[in-house]
Amino acid sequence: MDIALKPVPTLTTERLTLVPLGPGHFEGTWASLHEPEVMRLTGTHATFTEDQIREWLAGLAALDGRADWAILRTADGVHLGEAVLNDLDADNRSVGFRIMLGSPQWFGSGYGTEATRAVLEHAFGTAGLHRVELEVFAFNPRAQRAYEKAGFVVEGRRREALHWDGEWVDAIVMGCLSHVEA
Repeated sequence: MDIALKPVPTLTTERLTLVPLGPGHFEGTWASLHEPEVMRLTGTHATFTEDQIREWLAGLAALDGRADWAILRTADGVHLGEAVLNDLDADNRSVGFRIMLGSPQWFGSGYGTEATRAVLEHAFGTAGLHRVELEVFAFNPRAQRAYEKAGFVVEGRRREALHWDGEWVDAIVMGCLSHVEA
């Protein structure tokens, strides 16, 4: 079976429109990279220049083995974050998943669960994938609950996978299969 992550389609939900992430999403992406809580929850130690982010966004469409979306609120077009399928293993019809809401003001509103469900529907229904997997840090139980609502189950733990503010944090490994209902 062919796995089709490209071209990246637009996905719609009740409140959201997920569009291919690209250069037009610089402002929202740049803002999220300056939110301390977003950086902590994603375990991002790196800092980036404007040029690096512009170059990254400009090159996404050409990268194989991944699909990147900007998450926009349909009502007003506000950039809420991004969702990504990456690290495609076509032989095993498996892919990694990550999502980032770009500001704490969007947390707890169900946007993450809604976007995750849309990406999973695309991954299993359109792209022909069998498995989607992710890691979430143990200090982010809210995200773990959102993933569980979308159909992910805990499969394991990577002990002390992240060193943040002088402490070691475990990464929770979660997976979702195409034949399991959310």
